[in-house]
Amino acid sequence: MSYPTPWQGQGPQQPWQGHSGASMLAATADRERTVDVLRAGFAEGRLREDELEKRVARAYDARTVGELMLLVADLPQGPHTTVVVQGPHTGFRPVPPTFLPAPPPTNGKAVGALVCGLLTVFTAGLTGIPAVVLGHTARAEIRQTDEGGDGFALTGLVFGWLAITGWTLILLFAIVAAASST
Repeated sequence: MSYPTPWQGQGPQQPWQGHSGASMLAATADRERTVDVLRAGFAEGRLREDELEKRVARAYDARTVGELMLLVADLPQGPHTTVVVQGPHTGFRPVPPTFLPAPPPTNGKAVGALVCGLLTVFTAGLTGIPAVVLGHTARAEIRQTDEGGDGFALTGLVFGWLAITGWTLILLFAIVAAASST
C-alpha cells in the first residue's frame, strides 16, 4: 500500500498553500536549492534513489516556488535553503529580507513637496504654491522613473492646495466685504 505524499500534490493543506508567495515564479537558484535539499534527504536515507530522480526532474520542471516547496515539504530543510515557512498568521517569505532588492530611492522633489506642504501650517500658507508645483513635478517623475515618494508628493499637494484654497477664500471674502461696505 502506498501513501500519498505532499510532493505528489495530494495530502493535507500545507501552511504555504493559498498564500500569494507560493504562486511566485521560481528562479533557477530556487530550483537548485530545492535539488540540494532533495540530495541531502537522499544522503540521509530519507529518500530512495528512484524517488530522488522523480523529485529532481519535477524540481527542474517546476514553474512556481509553491511547486518546489511541495517537493521538499516532507524533508527537513537545512540552513542552506532560503525557503522559510512561518506560522500561519505571519505568511510565507520565500527569501530572507537580506537578499531582497533594495527599495527604490525616494524622489527628492516629493520630499520637498512634503516639507513645503507641512510648512504651510507654520507659514500661514505661503509655501502652498511651491508644495503644489513640487508635488505635481515629483508625481510626473515618479511615474517615469519608478522612484518612491508618491505618498510624500500627494501629501504635499493636499496641504498646498488647501493653503491656496484658504488664501483664495480669504481674498474673495475681503473683496466682497470691501465691495459691500462702499
